[in-house]
Amino acid sequence: MKGHLILVGLPGAGKSTVGPLAARELGWAYLDLDELIEQRTGHSVADIFTEQGEAAFRELERTLTIELRTLPPMVLSPGGGWVTTPGNVELLRPPGTMFYLEVSVSTALSRMGVGVEARPLLAGPDAEGKLGALLDARKTSYLQANHTVSVEMLTPTAIAHRIVALARAATTD
Repeated sequence: MKGHLILVGLPGAGKSTVGPLAARELGWAYLDLDELIEQRTGHSVADIFTEQGEAAFRELERTLTIELRTLPPMVLSPGGGWVTTPGNVELLRPPGTMFYLEVSVSTALSRMGVGVEARPLLAGPDAEGKLGALLDARKTSYLQANHTVSVEMLTPTAIAHRIVALARAATTD
């Protein structure tokens, strides 16, 4: 495997849970882009959205994505909207491999629990409607992934194993 493994999907799909497990199985580093942006800026993602707007946040994601092109392969978990910024995917793929962690809106909401309020694009009334709208807007981008893994009925460990197996199989084809 020559490039990053990139996990994409809705908030609540399990990117930040599965990513470290897949990285450990591969002996690679793991990077959550939202966490790194928070560390670098000293502000939460929610604060960046509130104070500077979504466009400013997407620009921070883009800058970080450009930096990642020069780093050794790792497992990456960008935010759910990362795929919507034109050119982000192309910066890392190829040689990176993208995995869409497919989850229903109801399962994603259940997994986020009360944490849904901390998500800038989901806070407030009708989180289910907002998340459904995000899925509608992003699904075409998510489906551009090299692989789709349904995460409805699998444990995080099983999902990580499946991702690693798919990535390894692709390098032997």
